[in-house]
Amino acid sequence: MNDDDIGLALQLARLADRLRDISALGLRFTKNSYDREHFRAVQDVSLALLALATGQSTLALEPIRDAVLSRPTPFVGADAAVIDADGRILLIQRADNGLWAMPGGALEVGETPAAGAEREAYEETGVRCRADALIGLFDSRLCGSTIPLHLYHVTFLCMPLDDSEIGAGSHRHEVLDVAWFSESALPATIDPGHVTRIPEAFRVWRGDRQAFFDPGA
Repeated sequence: MNDDDIGLALQLARLADRLRDISALGLRFTKNSYDREHFRAVQDVSLALLALATGQSTLALEPIRDAVLSRPTPFVGADAAVIDADGRILLIQRADNGLWAMPGGALEVGETPAAGAEREAYEETGVRCRADALIGLFDSRLCGSTIPLHLYHVTFLCMPLDDSEIGAGSHRHEVLDVAWFSESALPATIDPGHVTRIPEAFRVWRGDRQAFFDPGA
């Protein structure tokens, strides 16, 4: 996906994220006070661009300066493609945008990506599962995701172990609904970042264990 294929807001968000990375690396490694002042100014520009991209004020975004803007490198999240023996995939309807998606979220320090995918699935759906295969490592800029920050999605094929608590996840405030769907009867309103990844999940479920990754330059 190139800049001609995305909206202005997402282009601004990606520019903001690039400046976030530059400023965060500069502030982390420079020992020169003059350089620190300039990298801080770059961070201010990143915040202003992100405000334009999201329609929020810089004041409203200020709390993320230390937690988000001061962190270099892309963020990493894990998603669970939980597919049962009947070929049905477990999806959540997100509370933030009303769209359907695979359960997933940000990884925590101290856990493996596979453990993070299993945890997120249980928290959001109440279904316990086991990660069985790596579906792929997806770049948020290339898989249709509209998230403003550069993110790597590590996506795992997972086997359901216990669905007796379905819909009763501890993070159900983030979820409007939880349901199983066959590949031929997926919901019409799927989150853009999951549209291309769900078919990859079924590909791996059918036995093609070649993990997907975005090509290099």
